[in-house]
Amino acid sequence: MAYPDDLLSQNERVVVHSHPHFKMLIFPFLAFVITVGAAVWLLVVAKDFAGPWNNITMIAVAVVALIFVVWLFLAPLVRWRTTHFIVTTDRLIAREGVLKRTGIDIPLSRINSVQFEHGLLDRIFGCGTLIIESASDEPLRFDDIPHVEHVHTVIYREVNDNPYDDYHGAPGPQDTEPLPPRGREPRGRRR
Repeated sequence: MAYPDDLLSQNERVVVHSHPHFKMLIFPFLAFVITVGAAVWLLVVAKDFAGPWNNITMIAVAVVALIFVVWLFLAPLVRWRTTHFIVTTDRLIAREGVLKRTGIDIPLSRINSVQFEHGLLDRIFGCGTLIIESASDEPLRFDDIPHVEHVHTVIYREVNDNPYDDYHGAPGPQDTEPLPPRGREPRGRRR
């Protein structure tokens, strides 16, 4: 899902838009499979109960299984789907939540440093943690960012190549004059 264009400022465009890596859905998916498997097994066992107890037990098992599926699988799935990490040409945007929506916008000109870290499991899945140091008190950590090294590079380039950046007009290495030679001049080549 693309970030709404009407929420962007004039001449601002989205460079990166992603949800957290699907790695965060592995345990909820396993919980879903285990819950459904246990519920089916308990429903088969409850079917053999006598009298009205089989219906009561089957209804109780179905209700408890539904609660576990909603709590352990659907809630993390919705949380994953509604969490956005966006890098535009002007700012970094993070949004999350369904009922209670939270977000942060960091102007690229306020970013002091960009770091990433990823362990062995993160490297296998191709994700990691992005650490943004800005004018805030503590660095901000964004976990499970897909292709974290690429996003790190994109943010770094956007911060340093921004045409409205304070340092854009500073002379580069090609604009400086060479230093005068120190010491005595070489006499020529030796044979």
